[in-house]
Amino acid sequence: MATTPELDLPDLTGRTVIVTGATSGIGRATTAALADAGARVIMAVRNVDKGAAVAADLRATTPGAALDVRALDLADLATVRGFARAWTDPVDIMINNAGVMSTRRAETADGFELQLGTNHLGHFLLTTLLLPLITGRVVVVASDAHRWAHLDLDDPHWQHRRYRAFAAYGESKLANLLFALELDRRLGPTGRRALAVHPGWVQSDLGLGQHGLTATRISTALGSVFGQIPEAGARSTLVAATQDLPGGSYIGPDGLGANRGVPTLLGRSRDAVDADLARRLWSWSESQVS
Repeated sequence: MATTPELDLPDLTGRTVIVTGATSGIGRATTAALADAGARVIMAVRNVDKGAAVAADLRATTPGAALDVRALDLADLATVRGFARAWTDPVDIMINNAGVMSTRRAETADGFELQLGTNHLGHFLLTTLLLPLITGRVVVVASDAHRWAHLDLDDPHWQHRRYRAFAAYGESKLANLLFALELDRRLGPTGRRALAVHPGWVQSDLGLGQHGLTATRISTALGSVFGQIPEAGARSTLVAATQDLPGGSYIGPDGLGANRGVPTLLGRSRDAVDADLARRLWSWSESQVS
């Protein structure tokens, strides 16, 4: 049994797991724990050189770790399609972990608002392309930031609204939850599952430097008090990936404000359980990536 803080993982020998954003933060911690448990982990990363360096570090602590580094940029759908075309093996667990947080409105290579395009649309296309090969479950890393968001499908890319970075981030995380909800509904008859997770407040590089020096220092200071190390933040993902939980579950820390603690089943906002909105988001997403 491999161990991460307060969590024992089952033996995953023979299982194949894809982890996006596997080079830092909870993605790296998730990869390390899964590899230590015996899984073959496909590290889907933007920077292959960095991915190779991280894989070498992980092999140093887990000799024989089965790690495969492959290029994937969720902000460029051409690379998403390329990744999917090159992949032919069954996938036991797919973990949609990668994410961005930005204070300035920017666009992906395909002209999408950066946060929605990367956090949701890139993962949407990747998952739907690989779905015929996924045999077990899909885990979507969302966030409790979704609670303050209301998804505007009339202007999802913030072309006509005054751009508010955190609101846009929250909308991308709400989209993550709605995607997991609708995906699980569609998977229902097949026995496969989709689950969403909230990692809590994690001390990671997400958004680091995006908010100015003063704000970054404040965030870092608060994170050192209220946040969790990446290995603890990865627990929600690992529980969702390996434990017997109902499809559609939302897992996150049980501590104050869901910032830290032991993974448990969480509630979510009214919008995040809106089945009609989830179906409309799916249809809209298909139109965007087609």
